[in-house]
Amino acid sequence: MKTETLNILIGGEAGQGLVTVGELLARSLVRSGYYIVVTQGYQSRIRGGHNTFAVRVSTGEIRAPQESVDLLIALNQETVQLHLDELSPQGLMVVDQEFDVPKDLCLKVPYKDLSLPRYSNVAASGVAGFLLGLQEDLIARLLDDLFGKKDPNLAEQNRKVLSSAFRWCAGQKTSFRKLQPVLNPPKRLMLNANEAIALGALSAGVRFCSFYPMTPSTSISLSLAARAEEMGLIVEQGEDEIAVINMAIGASLAGVPSMAATSGGGFALMVEGVSLAAMTETPVVIVVGQRPGPATGLPTRTEQADLEFVLHAGHGEFPRAIFAPGTVEDGFYLTRKAFELAEQYQGPVFILTDQFLADSFRAVTPFDIGNLPQVHAGADPGSVSEPYKRYTLTETGISPRLLPGRSRHLVVVDSDEHTEEGHITEDLSIRTRMVQKRMNKLNGLRGEVTPPVYEGEDRQDLLIVSWGSTRGSVEEAAFRLREKTR
Repeated sequence: MKTETLNILIGGEAGQGLVTVGELLARSLVRSGYYIVVTQGYQSRIRGGHNTFAVRVSTGEIRAPQESVDLLIALNQETVQLHLDELSPQGLMVVDQEFDVPKDLCLKVPYKDLSLPRYSNVAASGVAGFLLGLQEDLIARLLDDLFGKKDPNLAEQNRKVLSSAFRWCAGQKTSFRKLQPVLNPPKRLMLNANEAIALGALSAGVRFCSFYPMTPSTSISLSLAARAEEMGLIVEQGEDEIAVINMAIGASLAGVPSMAATSGGGFALMVEGVSLAAMTETPVVIVVGQRPGPATGLPTRTEQADLEFVLHAGHGEFPRAIFAPGTVEDGFYLTRKAFELAEQYQGPVFILTDQFLADSFRAVTPFDIGNLPQVHAGADPGSVSEPYKRYTLTETGISPRLLPGRSRHLVVVDSDEHTEEGHITEDLSIRTRMVQKRMNKLNGLRGEVTPPVYEGEDRQDLLIVSWGSTRGSVEEAAFRLREKTR
């Protein structure tokens, strides 16, 4: 079958329900066996302001959005004015019959006749679904999933509006081509990268997540919170990002895999905590969802400008790893890898993503989680020699990490420079050995990845290598390590 692609753009004001229309269509397309790439554009306000929800759909696998629009669902007059020139030669606009638009350029829908104003977005979903060739029953079942549990009466009304929209469309004549049906559609998940990151953390055994709401990372923590009771984890909203990073470090020190999620401005407040995790050799995973800066910048737009910031964040010298997912699948597998390496090498590991991936839904083959072990915090107390030394000097830089209160051994941790036992010291010879001990972990981190694709001649400020995922293929993801020449 020849690959076919269409680009659907839904536009309107914040508060008009365009995300409901968009997600309903996107889920219907995925259930019908199609691939999708979703791109969302929205302003930093609760109501008003022009928002868009674009769904590129294809019978074959796709990874990028499209600029030209084949089906424009305009929920307000402004959308027509802003996006009319983006219509492809075979494109079609769907608008309210009261909008001032040339009739030959669009399909004018009598929304007031089809539904009450509060259900107009459902009517728009029905019109779009009919034009694309989707099954009414499939969309109706998804409506039940979205609203049925909350209010059965609301779900019934939604079904009536959907049926009215399909019946009205059946009596109209348009030249718009429906999608080719997919026979025996495979089961796929509709996920964005933030949801995949949350699922990756759950599969790794995360037990604590702290956050302060900051676009575009907030939905990671909210996804975890929605499953907190079922999965046995705690999601805590802190009063600020300083509290957030320190809570995550404290939870990890006490013995549970922990993470924190933020964006650039919030991460700026976390930087001292990053150094604390490095000095105390405490595992913590930090997700930084990039957005344009400086300062508040453009809170709901995308930019990839924080690599150098994350790479060099923290005072003093210590190793760190940064994973940069390039796909939704990467978000799942690289988050798992981040938890594994944070625990193994006892320090901060970062996941660097952005607003585009955070909001970009894709059709994803279900993850094979049958052979994915959870991360277990701490070493076996029976495997350590006595007297126990939390920061025993080793060639690898990795010391046995026992958890406080879990054995008869005394666990001493300090944010100052310390001896092998964990006590404060200003002995410069010990200081030198401890710095080198921590930096020795970099050699082990290198062994976790494939050979480098870039190396400096005499010094290595930045080492970038690709990493093969647990699925057996090399992902288009960067694994970055920092090392300064001494």
